[in-house]
Amino acid sequence: MAAADKEKEKEAACAGYQHGPPWVFKGRQGRVVPQLPILITPLYVCTRLILSLLHACVCSALYQLHLVKASTARAFVPRDLRLVEAFGYTLGGVFLARYHDSPAGEFDELVVIAGTVWNPPTSCAWAARVLVNSAEACRHGRKEVGLPSHVATFSKTEAASPGGRPLVKPNGFLSMLGIEPAISKQENRCEIEISETKGSSTRHLCNISLPLTGSHKNHKWMGPSIRMSLPSFSGQTEDHPDLLKYSCQLECRVRPVKPARIWSSRTTEPQEKPDGKINSTGSNMIVDSDAQTQCISVLLSRPIFALEFSSLRMHVDAPKIVVPYCKKELG
Repeated sequence: MAAADKEKEKEAACAGYQHGPPWVFKGRQGRVVPQLPILITPLYVCTRLILSLLHACVCSALYQLHLVKASTARAFVPRDLRLVEAFGYTLGGVFLARYHDSPAGEFDELVVIAGTVWNPPTSCAWAARVLVNSAEACRHGRKEVGLPSHVATFSKTEAASPGGRPLVKPNGFLSMLGIEPAISKQENRCEIEISETKGSSTRHLCNISLPLTGSHKNHKWMGPSIRMSLPSFSGQTEDHPDLLKYSCQLECRVRPVKPARIWSSRTTEPQEKPDGKINSTGSNMIVDSDAQTQCISVLLSRPIFALEFSSLRMHVDAPKIVVPYCKKELG
């Protein structure tokens, strides 16, 4: 019976992607805790607290920008594309999302962004690795969008980290924006352990720690509602040898937050392979074990800014084939 149920879920997920493009992904709609009877009892207080933590553990999405070494990013970027860099660094980062409604159902996603690439007349992000805990979402990313998608597990736990005395006096304006100079009390955090799975084997990738949204009174402000577009390049893979471009249209509430803490037990510095192994398509291809190690280097790079997206609704358009600028010049 369980096998039959899993098969039905797989068929439903496949059917979900058939309704696009555009494919629609939704995060939790706000952080509203369900209303309970206004009878203040110990049970009421405990239930209210548990529900608020369940809603707060992972926001719809976290978009965090990092300064990534250009030498690390080049291992993932095709030779046909120019890496946007300055002083030996490019702009990469992570996109961590929890989708509560999507063509593949409910799942988590971590996009590791190697850097920003330039193909006139535009610059876009380039994904080094995409981790999802949905086999169908992984298949769709590889086959339809040309992404380096892999199946992974996302293990979430709640933890408390001790805080110290404030280093400076609280600022009312910064508190309204959800930013505090220091934490004066114990801080509740959501710890996420991410491991790649392939068949029966599992390989640890990283841990991500972020504050429990809504665990402090100053987190009630969710930020303004905005619409934005996040263009990206993809492709030049075994499934899609051409260079592709697609766009994610976002509608959400957005606010600045403290960058998430990211660490990994595998901190060995990878051997630099600036040229990688060149395949017939002319892209930089590195073996999967090296790619994962380089990916960890991107994750552990210096964070500079982070945004929290809540009440997320994302439309993903079908990718289009684009011609690399260097080939246009030759033509």
